[in-house]
Amino acid sequence: MKAIYLDNAATTQIDEDVLDLMYKSMREDYGNPSSTHQFGRKAKSAVETARKNIAKHFNVSASEIVFTAGGTEADNLILNNAVLNLGVKRIITSKIEHHAVLHTCEHLENTHNIILEFVDVDQFGRINLKQLEELLSHSTDKTLVSLMHINNEIGNILPIDKVCELCKSHNALFHSDTVQAIGHYKIDLQKTPIDFIVASAHKFHGPKGVGFAYFKKGFGILPMFFGGDQEMGARSSTENVHSILGMDKALTIANQNLEKDKAHIEELKLYFISELQKISENFQFNGFSSHIKKSSYTILNVRFPNENSMLMFSLDLAGIAISGGSACQSGSNQGSHVLSEILNHQEFNKTSIRFSFSKYNRKYEIDKTIEKIKDLD
Repeated sequence: MKAIYLDNAATTQIDEDVLDLMYKSMREDYGNPSSTHQFGRKAKSAVETARKNIAKHFNVSASEIVFTAGGTEADNLILNNAVLNLGVKRIITSKIEHHAVLHTCEHLENTHNIILEFVDVDQFGRINLKQLEELLSHSTDKTLVSLMHINNEIGNILPIDKVCELCKSHNALFHSDTVQAIGHYKIDLQKTPIDFIVASAHKFHGPKGVGFAYFKKGFGILPMFFGGDQEMGARSSTENVHSILGMDKALTIANQNLEKDKAHIEELKLYFISELQKISENFQFNGFSSHIKKSSYTILNVRFPNENSMLMFSLDLAGIAISGGSACQSGSNQGSHVLSEILNHQEFNKTSIRFSFSKYNRKYEIDKTIEKIKDLD
């Protein structure tokens, strides 16, 4: 059987047009953007054009975009900058954030004595907005709220406009890990005034190892890396020219085809849900992942009726690529920190699998996966 890839929340297949552009760039734009000769100027011009193109997608200026090696670095850059440069004394987040946020916040708590507070989530992974408002009201310390737009494991969509309102009314800064949203949802930062967002190109059919951080104009940036003053002094390191151009191309393609791709992927997700429920009514869906409006159309987190420690392995042997949760922990087989936070002990011990879809998936792949699940059930 041809391999079936249903782990698109972990990474995505690179678009052919992106590959072609990157290959051309590696052949022709090989100059160092910091060099003053014509080869360097050509590379610099290409990078700055990509920066302008990316900024337009979010209705911001190019100077507010800083290129990074991906979402994790971007989160680290923003959170460290908030504490070390912008005077933040308190961070409010949740325990179901990506570890790029959670571990960075814990590090800042340990090394810089910031106050770290967690807003509660319910059994669906829903953020307690009333408690968030109470937390914001209880202190005059300069505060940063860090809540992800779309949860990478259960797909829950944060009511981001409401969080923006709460932060603005309490003079708090707002950072959102938008890695799972960018390329799948439109974000206009003039209408939704988040202070800091992040992107990782490989989540929307671009290359790995490149992303960006958005810093709203007016916030100075203290770099984490020193040595060359690239990226307007925000990040020392020679720019990854061909990957930056690939990210620009991938984001352009994603936004041009967003509604068409969304309709296709949404149809696959709904079909998968209906076929699973035909097998058994005992399948459950973690978070709001089965809700087409409250969760990302790309993610479905399925809780099987029983514990089956070999299920993921068996599906892998059958050529079906899926995940038990985040793939960003160097192959760690630890249980999901997201599910452990929202499920009771009995439900947590059941086998949960994240299926995540892309524009490249087809209905026959869903049928093959359902057949295999029936065989293993």
